[in-house]
Amino acid sequence: MPTTATAREHPHLTPLTAREREVLHALGGGLDDAEIADALGLPAHRVPAQLEGILRKLGLPDRAAARAHAADRARVVPGLGPHAPRPAADPGLPPAEVPGPRLRISLLGPLRVKLAGRPVDVGPVRQQAVLAALALRPGRTVSRRELLDGVWGLESPDADVVPVYVYRLRKPLRLGTRPDSVIRRDRYGYGLASGVAEVDVASMEDEAAAAAAAARAGDLRTAVRRCSRSLELFRGEPLAGLPGPLAETERMRLAERRVALARRRAEWLLRLGRVADAVAALTVLASEEPLNEPVAALLMRALRHGGRRAEALAVFDRTARHLADDLGVPPGQLLQRARWSVLRGDDGTAGGEDRAGAA
Repeated sequence: MPTTATAREHPHLTPLTAREREVLHALGGGLDDAEIADALGLPAHRVPAQLEGILRKLGLPDRAAARAHAADRARVVPGLGPHAPRPAADPGLPPAEVPGPRLRISLLGPLRVKLAGRPVDVGPVRQQAVLAALALRPGRTVSRRELLDGVWGLESPDADVVPVYVYRLRKPLRLGTRPDSVIRRDRYGYGLASGVAEVDVASMEDEAAAAAAAARAGDLRTAVRRCSRSLELFRGEPLAGLPGPLAETERMRLAERRVALARRRAEWLLRLGRVADAVAALTVLASEEPLNEPVAALLMRALRHGGRRAEALAVFDRTARHLADDLGVPPGQLLQRARWSVLRGDDGTAGGEDRAGAA
């Protein structure tokens, strides 16, 4: 650069050397001086001088203008970094044909990333949140605007920050020689390459779907086993410590999903006659969710089935106190019905209680 057309329009400009074109390419890709030096094998102190020479030759006032110049000439693809091939123009994220180890991304707890079974450091929390946003949208493209809104929210910086974070993520996550072997880009945004990453959220939902299918077929033992596998994938608070509106929303959704799965499993245990196992699981869940009336109602039902009526009524009293102290509300109809079932000695299998357990 400059191109032949540019040279004709501005004959006073001096063509860039091959090295200067590489530096400009890297600058346009969102790299800072240290990253340019690392990517191109340059001494760090030479990068500012290279950039000053580029600005002088191109007649540009500053680095921002040079970055825009590189993008305008279609010489860089932000986020791919130096030496990267241009992406295909077709929409969608084609599968990456990269041999080698699989990548495992765990979101059902603090973010963990493993490549070939070894932990990978994917950088500071905002950078981790960008990777999590892509992992939560398997098989689809996530636009820059979605990433900015989801990771930064109202603190959203300039859109140029997204390619920089993607570039930095690609360095530790590369499979083979292609820089975009894990995180692919198309004209609409970024996404995880198909078939490369295994995400625990998707695995959890696969196990949950298999459990539900087994229950519909009447195979409750398989349903319990598959649901247990689904629950075992949770390692604590989902997306723990990650910032941004998307992480907060998904944290709440996944926490609710875990509770729903645990209730479903307990219901199946009761139907199998495994009352002690159901009571043990629901007791733990109730201590974690002291304001959750469906969980308390199902625990009361399980205790009554085990002949522990006094303990079942104690669950009602304890939950009622929590509701009054924390929310200022009385127990709802579901919990009231559970209490009357215990007092009357009902079998506890009718209507609302069944629906509570099968949610």
